[in-house]
Amino acid sequence: MTEHIVAQVDELQPGDRKVVQLEGREIGVFNVDGEYVAYSNWCSHQSGPVCEGNITGTYEASFDRETLEYELEWCEEGYVLNCPWHGWEYDIRSGSCLSRQKVKLPSYPVSVKDENIVIDL
Repeated sequence: MTEHIVAQVDELQPGDRKVVQLEGREIGVFNVDGEYVAYSNWCSHQSGPVCEGNITGTYEASFDRETLEYELEWCEEGYVLNCPWHGWEYDIRSGSCLSRQKVKLPSYPVSVKDENIVIDL
């Protein structure tokens, strides 16, 4: 594996991101509550630039079979990455797609060394 310094720790505050080019790949690096994650900037749906999408929350639905009523609750604010092309939603902490159980964004190992954020390829 080759280590690539992509930023210094003080450049990416919680909630920030940076899209970089490494060895011909576009990779999005995110600071999620002080933890760093990195994903390929490629949506599983139709190859959109997922790492450039909005970071929001999502709705969770509950349904009462007896009353036939449902409720929607806004949740996961700041943890849902939305692909800008078609709105596919991914949990930014794990890369898992919220609507497709077996779909996950390709990820890369991230570490911090001497105040530098490092991605291994």
